[in-house]
Amino acid sequence: MARRGGVRSPLVRALRVGLALIGACGAVVAGIEIALFADQRVVPWELLALFPAGGLVWLAAGLEAWRRRPSNRTGPIMVIGALSWFVAALANTATPVLVAVGIVLATTPLAVVVWLLHAFPSGRLRSRTSRLTVLGAFGVSLVLQVPGYLFDPAASPGGVLSVGSRADLLQAGTWLQRGAGMVVVLTTAGVLVSRLRTATPGQRRVLLPLYAYGVLAVLVMPLGPLLGPSAGLSATQVAVLQIALLAGVPVAFAAAMLRGGFARTAGVQELAAWLASSAATPERLAGALGRALGDASVQVVYASRDGRGFLDGNGAWLDPSALGEHRGLVGIELGSRRIGAIVYDATVVDDAELVRGAGQVAALAIDHDRLTAELRASHADLRQSRARLVEAGDRVRQRIAQDLHDGLQVELVLLALEAQRLASLDGSAGLPDAATRLRVGIDGAARHLRGIVHALMPAALVERGLTAAIEDLVDRVPLPTRLAVAEVDGRLPATVERTAYFVVAEALTNAVKHAAADTLTVTLEHAATRLVIGVTDDGVGGATPEGGVGLHGLADRVDALGGRFTIESPAGGGTHLLVELPCGS
Repeated sequence: MARRGGVRSPLVRALRVGLALIGACGAVVAGIEIALFADQRVVPWELLALFPAGGLVWLAAGLEAWRRRPSNRTGPIMVIGALSWFVAALANTATPVLVAVGIVLATTPLAVVVWLLHAFPSGRLRSRTSRLTVLGAFGVSLVLQVPGYLFDPAASPGGVLSVGSRADLLQAGTWLQRGAGMVVVLTTAGVLVSRLRTATPGQRRVLLPLYAYGVLAVLVMPLGPLLGPSAGLSATQVAVLQIALLAGVPVAFAAAMLRGGFARTAGVQELAAWLASSAATPERLAGALGRALGDASVQVVYASRDGRGFLDGNGAWLDPSALGEHRGLVGIELGSRRIGAIVYDATVVDDAELVRGAGQVAALAIDHDRLTAELRASHADLRQSRARLVEAGDRVRQRIAQDLHDGLQVELVLLALEAQRLASLDGSAGLPDAATRLRVGIDGAARHLRGIVHALMPAALVERGLTAAIEDLVDRVPLPTRLAVAEVDGRLPATVERTAYFVVAEALTNAVKHAAADTLTVTLEHAATRLVIGVTDDGVGGATPEGGVGLHGLADRVDALGGRFTIESPAGGGTHLLVELPCGS
């Protein structure tokens, strides 16, 4: 990780010093081996120098990967691969003991390549199949290598590793090793194909050439001597091709790490240093976490106010079930509060505790951004609530206009016609009856008008207050209803009384129409700064604020006053509606 603001943690400095020492030791070992090759007279030492040179390529790629991603095991695996190259190259020296060690471990670089293929990109073996396959690869390299020097005196100097010349056992062991090696390679190919099928298109573009090259490099080792002559290649040319292909494996992996967005990292302590020296905006915070974890796809989400869900940086709700098979989510806490979570690529970072540790370091910055996201979400909810209130007002006005047009207006027109007919009777014997019918019609129109006015503003509420109006509502409910009202201290603000009245009216109406309830309970309590309204039924349950226009409109009215609207309605368990309205002292 590059220096930011001149801050670099002691852990990062210690890591870089250690990696530099490993690199220096590797260079010294390679130089010593090249010097030892000069003592033998069979093969030109320049050709033999390709072996430690390949080890240096592995070492350089491994150290760079280790430096960029200290928490990832890919770099250490490459360094182990470099060590296997250096050890295998000892077989080309002129010292019998070193030659014997090199012969015993000659094919371990192939096993390391298989290990690297299965472990990339997280550096860990993620399945039982991968673990068994890598174990089998080392078995093929170490155990099935034994017949190659045990029954061939010419394989080691002076036959120091041989127990006798047995051509039949040597041939059987060679074919067994080749067959087991092919099984390992085919199993590896199957695992890699399975991963490619489940990878995203972007990941597939990175992994496909890498996997293909790695499998090819492994296959060339056993098949090169068999297919080389038919292609017109000499033994020396085949050896050079094998070395070049294997030496290119770490280069391919390093290129895949860079192309795949696995940015350089110096660990969690470097993240802490960056946070101490930089302004952590949401975008920069996600980028810093991505660098620390080696996953450019890292996303920070924030806990909602009630702690039941998560919001992204724009205040939109996040559905964890829609993240996908390969996306992980780790919650972040500050004290005892859940403040957010980190969403990451589980195929790149398979250690959830590492993600949690990085999140705890950035917890304060995440909590700050959470408040911002919550504010944006509240602002969006407020806009939607206002829009719904406007729509509800339009619906009410439309209904009133419809009632006046289709009901009261028609009645008044009929009454006008009746009055005109009465004027033409002039002393007729039917005049009293006609006048009576006109009076009845006028009374009906008046009742209709009072009904419309009551729907807009109940007279009992205006004249006698909230408690009397709710008592009047309860008296008209056709179901047994219990009313429990604590003393209401004087008149409340008109907006609070109207909202409380309509909450009770809508809840009772819903219970009668939809709940199939036997009994109802209404409670009203006036605390110092709030009015608490409760309506409970023993019906079928299943009610939600989204389930109907009435409850949704009530929730918006309560929210507009800064109150709280909650509803508990489990299926078969009745419905309990609780509303708290601020009303001052």
